[in-house]
Amino acid sequence: MKTKKHILKSLFSTLAILVILNLAGHFIFKRFDLTADKRYTLSQTSLNIIKNIKQPIYVDVYLEGNFPGEFKKLQSETQQLLEEFKAYNGNIIFQFINPLEKEDGRDKIMQQFLDRGLTPINVTVDEKGMQTQEVVFPWAVISYGSKKTKVPLLKNMMGASTAAKVVSSVQHLEYAFANGFNTVSKDKEKKIAILKGNGELQDFQIADFLKSVRENYYIGPFTLDSVTKSPQNTLLALQKYDLAVIAKPTEAFSDAEKQVLDQYIIHGGKTLWLLDQVTIEMDSLMTSGASLAYPRDLNLNDQFFKYGLRIKPDLIKDIMATPIALATGSQGSGTQYSRFPWLYSPLIYPFETTDKSKTNPIVSNLDGIKFEFSNPIEILKNDIKKTILLQSSPYSKAIGTPIPVKLQMVEERPTQKDFINSGNIPVAVLLEGKFHSVYQNRVLSYKDSNFKAIDKNSKMIVISDGDVIKNQLDKSGEPLELGYDKWTNKLYANKEFMMNCVNYLLDDTGLINIRSKEVNLPLLDKEKVIENYTLTQVITIGVPIIILMIFGVAFTFFRKRKYSK
Repeated sequence: MKTKKHILKSLFSTLAILVILNLAGHFIFKRFDLTADKRYTLSQTSLNIIKNIKQPIYVDVYLEGNFPGEFKKLQSETQQLLEEFKAYNGNIIFQFINPLEKEDGRDKIMQQFLDRGLTPINVTVDEKGMQTQEVVFPWAVISYGSKKTKVPLLKNMMGASTAAKVVSSVQHLEYAFANGFNTVSKDKEKKIAILKGNGELQDFQIADFLKSVRENYYIGPFTLDSVTKSPQNTLLALQKYDLAVIAKPTEAFSDAEKQVLDQYIIHGGKTLWLLDQVTIEMDSLMTSGASLAYPRDLNLNDQFFKYGLRIKPDLIKDIMATPIALATGSQGSGTQYSRFPWLYSPLIYPFETTDKSKTNPIVSNLDGIKFEFSNPIEILKNDIKKTILLQSSPYSKAIGTPIPVKLQMVEERPTQKDFINSGNIPVAVLLEGKFHSVYQNRVLSYKDSNFKAIDKNSKMIVISDGDVIKNQLDKSGEPLELGYDKWTNKLYANKEFMMNCVNYLLDDTGLINIRSKEVNLPLLDKEKVIENYTLTQVITIGVPIIILMIFGVAFTFFRKRKYSK
């Protein structure tokens, strides 16, 4: 009787504990991330973004099908991360889709994805020595009401193995999805002015940049032509914008225009400068075969000197260079092209510190960026905080101008000895702090009752190459993706870098800081797996079965022994 009461007491106690735990779990939410790198712990910024999502938001992930282990790892990491997002907001609904599951209409479906900008990649599936080609769409599409945005799941990295690409991609998954959720769920607030009137790049030359920026920000052209008639009204109009982009001006700024820009900066306006201090164009060089590179005067030297830097009218020559395609003969009815390294077109990789946590998020885990006729930036001492974002390789040097530039220079074969003690030249610098006006203690070019010599904190990024933001055009004149070189069929990280610059300058939520997240992702060694395939199968499948059989036999033996007495 006592035994029965004891059993019932234990049963009711257990049920009571379970009820209490369930009630507590309903009111208290806590998830535990036991990974060493906390890869599944969402940042506070991500949580702030998704907590405002009040309606269902749908995520279609096109990472499903038969593909190598690296992509399966990317698939599982994507699923884990989306489950983490969903745990904090049940309105996030996701599914994995294989768009090419049905063979019927395969070509039509692929074309539809291409039209939407969802570019597929071909991968080789290797199973027991047999290789097959599969098409993978490493993309996700987020839908929220009438808004949609695409999320790239695989980062482009030139020369990197698939495994390295996957590791880098996993590090950016949280940022990619958080940015996507923010794009579709949040109304535009910030405004960007694209400055015109001083020979800047035309809209079709920066079309892909404008298209990408327009997803998150209001954007509009802004001309400084009205400065001559009403400079104060021009300044008031410009101050309605949060960021001004000055993309490769070719005509000098007047003193009145400089004062407008100066006061815009002093009052807290953000600026993104892409400047060429040397006049030379690759298009004209390819046409004529030779051109003269000479200094360009934009009348901005004193202004940047006051802010804390100087762009020198020199050209950077770098062994780490991007190739150009030149006609070398003909074969049949077609022209034969060969690739040659072009030393005046540096391939710039991000300047990262030894301590990864101190690397600026603008360039964190960024691939190579294509520059063209870039100029050295000299850092000057003042109270402004300066961060070098990009610099040339250790084997580079500055060449003074004027200087003739010829296509025959592709035949040059310089050695590392030619660049001793001359490399690591800054080409992109971030400046933050309270800027001092260039017109401090000087005669103003126009009267301004609201003139300030120093006022609010501001930020600016200066890039010594206007072509970094310039996209190429296809045969029909349509703009190609920023960073894509149609002559060599290579995709550089120019677009990602430019978008990071804009996001950093305008980001008040700290979203860009998620890019600094580091993930240690262990991957299988393919060669060892193939070499020990049978042994691995025995260990992973056979050993657990044997252990289970031993346990079953031992359990049966001791049970019979106990109850046979």
